[in-house]
Amino acid sequence: MNSAKTKTTARDMTRGPILQLLIAFALPLMLGNVFQMLYNTVDSVIVGNFVSKQALAAIGSTTVIVNMLVFFFNGFSIGAAVVIGQYFGARNMEKLHDAVETTMAATFLLSALFTVVGVLMVKPMLHLMHTPEDVFAEATLYLRIYIGGISGLLIYNMGSGILRAVGDSTRPLYFLVFTSVLNIVLDLFFVLVLKTGIAGAAIATILAQFVSAAMILVLLTRTRDIYRLNWRELHLNFPILRRIFAVGMPAAIQSVITAFSNIFVQGYINVFGSDVMAGWSSYNKLDQFIMLPMQSMAMSATTFVSQNCGAGNERRSDRGTVTAIGLSLGITGAIAMLLVIFAPAAVRLFSPDPAVIRYGVLFIRANTFFLLFACVDHVLAGALRGRGDSRGPMIIMLAAFVVLRQIYLYWVTHYVSNTPLLVGLGYPVGWISCCIIEVAYAFIMRRRRVEAARDFE
Repeated sequence: MNSAKTKTTARDMTRGPILQLLIAFALPLMLGNVFQMLYNTVDSVIVGNFVSKQALAAIGSTTVIVNMLVFFFNGFSIGAAVVIGQYFGARNMEKLHDAVETTMAATFLLSALFTVVGVLMVKPMLHLMHTPEDVFAEATLYLRIYIGGISGLLIYNMGSGILRAVGDSTRPLYFLVFTSVLNIVLDLFFVLVLKTGIAGAAIATILAQFVSAAMILVLLTRTRDIYRLNWRELHLNFPILRRIFAVGMPAAIQSVITAFSNIFVQGYINVFGSDVMAGWSSYNKLDQFIMLPMQSMAMSATTFVSQNCGAGNERRSDRGTVTAIGLSLGITGAIAMLLVIFAPAAVRLFSPDPAVIRYGVLFIRANTFFLLFACVDHVLAGALRGRGDSRGPMIIMLAAFVVLRQIYLYWVTHYVSNTPLLVGLGYPVGWISCCIIEVAYAFIMRRRRVEAARDFE
């Protein structure tokens, strides 16, 4: 094992108070995720208020397609973060450097592939979701522009993932604050000044994302830290790449299939027309915001567990997992209560239309508190992946978020009553079932680790 004494901005999570470390790491990460969410949400707010409710519905109907591409890539990012975090915890700086170069080389190749495939799949995917005619043209335009420039988002996400793996969640936040403000300014300029409608909103977003990608690449290139990106040494180390994919691919497959199944959920919603679609879109934007704390704590758990497992500290890994779940439940519960109380005002941010507000409030008040189950789902999955176990969470989440959810939707729409409320409750069905199965799985795996340790002794 190689070791190095280098001045570093990385955060060693293998020692020190667990609660303090998790909060210090997760807080800038959560704020960063808020600003990243502003990219697409600002598009929705501006076009919903200054273009039309059809344009708002168009953006809402494209979200699941964009998420399929982004979530797949994020799975690769999780794999890279786990591998880099384990090398960092083990103080193997030579392997850490190889992992960084391999990660970025693969990122550039995959970004080009995703752009081409994504643009070609726009119309088939919109048809698959039964997108209404009054929304189809604008959805196609927005999606083609957005996916055409999606490499900026993918490169930024991977670069910030490298920083997170070594415990640095602060500087990505600074970049996101700047580029989010830039996106708002560009959105207003293109939509209100140039009158470019939904196309202008898409262009503004991808321009801001390319700026964030440039900033993260400059940081990785100019830093003198242990994770420095050396362009001359950019290469693919295939043994390391296989390790990354072993962890990342199950997470990517689970995310993509789940996002793909949400296309069918969107299809069930689209049957009810543009009012329900716009209300569902508004709910989804708010739902994505409320999920940020749990997602941030899941990423924190992945980094914490990967570093401590690399250092061979199993007990500390378990304590960090429990602490992360508790923090996620407390924060999410508080936000959920506020959102339910102020649901009409929150939906009104996206559209002044009374019908849109009515359906948006319906979905919020029916689903929001069930997100407490999702807290356990995401944080526990992040901790398991930090140990290198990505297959277990993949199978569980696919069973709950895809199979059981689709069975429920088919059953209620064909044999109970095809109403927006019952369709919307498809999300909680997946969260609850996933929580039950995943907790049982985690206890079984922990018992096996304890028994294996005893046998070894």
